[in-house]
Amino acid sequence: MELECYPTADRPPEIVPGRPQRAWMESFADRHPYRCLPLTMANTTGWEILCPMSFSAEWNGGVYQEDITLIPDNPHPDFHNFAKSHFSHGVITFHPGYLFRTPPGWSMMAQGPPNHVKDGIQPLAGLVETEWLPFPFTMNWIFTRPGRVSFRKGEPFCFITLVQDKPLAEFQPVIRPLARNADLMGQYTAWEKHRTEFNAKIYRGDPEATKEAWQRFYFRGEYPDAVAEPPKDHVNKRRLKAPKFGG
Repeated sequence: MELECYPTADRPPEIVPGRPQRAWMESFADRHPYRCLPLTMANTTGWEILCPMSFSAEWNGGVYQEDITLIPDNPHPDFHNFAKSHFSHGVITFHPGYLFRTPPGWSMMAQGPPNHVKDGIQPLAGLVETEWLPFPFTMNWIFTRPGRVSFRKGEPFCFITLVQDKPLAEFQPVIRPLARNADLMGQYTAWEKHRTEFNAKIYRGDPEATKEAWQRFYFRGEYPDAVAEPPKDHVNKRRLKAPKFGG
């Protein structure tokens, strides 16, 4: 399967597979947040589109386009086509520089990089039917308060991932008592028992638990007490393919 990326600019931004690293995760003692597999998997389940230059953006709180000021750190010939004040009301519009085409049944979710925290500004997410769309979309960020923010060269301003969104309408959410599912109830009870005992040991300063530091059932794709066969398709590291040039 192919994700077709057609440049719409002479020098389109670089696209790279999603990277697991986040500055705030790195700042924790022992890089503790990386033990949370859902975080790192979210970080890498898609591709990043990177800023081709560094620039600052400042919003004075007004509702007009001219109330946002965008200034590149250094002169860049593509800046005026890359980032703009288009929608007003504190919204910055980025042009990703590509027209994307996905296989039938697949759409593209364009959003901010997962778990990439940026003070004072919030990325907006959009779902795009790229299986047929013959023109590109924009990526937008909205200021959360008046002030100044910076985007650095090489920083992701857009994160794209693919979803089969049409079948979602076929799903019916159903709320059931956990006791109705005996197998799942047993698996949950075993996990809860281990979790409670492990946290109690950590609280008491138990040397063995302290050395272990965290439980790895989910990271390894295991059930506590081996109450069921482990999943064969569990993934704890994702490295997507980088774009290549094709005819």
